Amino acid sequence: MGAHRLFAHKTYSATPLLRAILLLFQTLAGQNSMYIWCRDHRLHHRYSDTDADPHNSKRGFFFSHVGWLMSKKHPYVIELGKRIDMSDLEADWMVMFQKKYYFLLYFIMALFIPVWVPIHCFGESFGDSLLVCYFFRYLFQVNGTWLVNSAAHLYGTRPYDKNLQPVESWFVSLVTMGEGWHNYHHTFPWDYKAAEQSMHFNPTATLIRICEKLGMAYDLKTTSPEMRSVHQPSVQKQPRRALCLIQYKYFVTRVYTPGYPARPHPMPQDTTPIKVTTISY
Repeated sequence: MGAHRLFAHKTYSATPLLRAILLLFQTLAGQNSMYIWCRDHRLHHRYSDTDADPHNSKRGFFFSHVGWLMSKKHPYVIELGKRIDMSDLEADWMVMFQKKYYFLLYFIMALFIPVWVPIHCFGESFGDSLLVCYFFRYLFQVNGTWLVNSAAHLYGTRPYDKNLQPVESWFVSLVTMGEGWHNYHHTFPWDYKAAEQSMHFNPTATLIRICEKLGMAYDLKTTSPEMRSVHQPSVQKQPRRALCLIQYKYFVTRVYTPGYPARPHPMPQDTTPIKVTTISY
């Protein structure tokens, strides 16, 4: 609701109070600062399932699930990550404050308070509190998030754009409160629902509408039925390609089809600098 639909995609606007609450919850999640999370996610959308994607699902389930956090970043991820427009978040003092003091805030929000409360209020032992309220909670939560990067790109249907790698997964949506309708989301990333329907395993969309009624969220963006009907046929005609001309004589290009080799493409041997004329996708 916060990192993904508000800060990364700007699918709706929020009052300072709601933004602060969502930043605190994102700190509690322990998935790096909001700034870095959104940068990586925007990079993922711009070059989805290519070597410039931090968790490229063409490299297999394990890599896209957790292996990308255990591996050295692909050179294209580093190079193209520097070009992602983050000016909106850089102008947000709350985001930059969290980025600057992230590790201190994480220690307080994600470790100290969750472990201290059961000990102080319920008489739990330090070991039990640490095991359940920190380690178990963290492992359960991050694996749910990682399923969006792995399972929601590999196992499911593609009713909106068959040429995109992401799929529709009811199981991932059930686990992640609505983030598994991924073929739709990658086709229409500006929709606050991240899905065509908001009543099928999508409580996050309902929560955003509740915040709207409370006056904490506004300017909810969505996709009209007319746009879906006009967009869908045209999308199906041609495979989408991610094209990016960087400072080498090489294109990052992939057709979004499941049959593409899972192993990463090697860096080009010829690194003769050339003039960059355009970047498109």
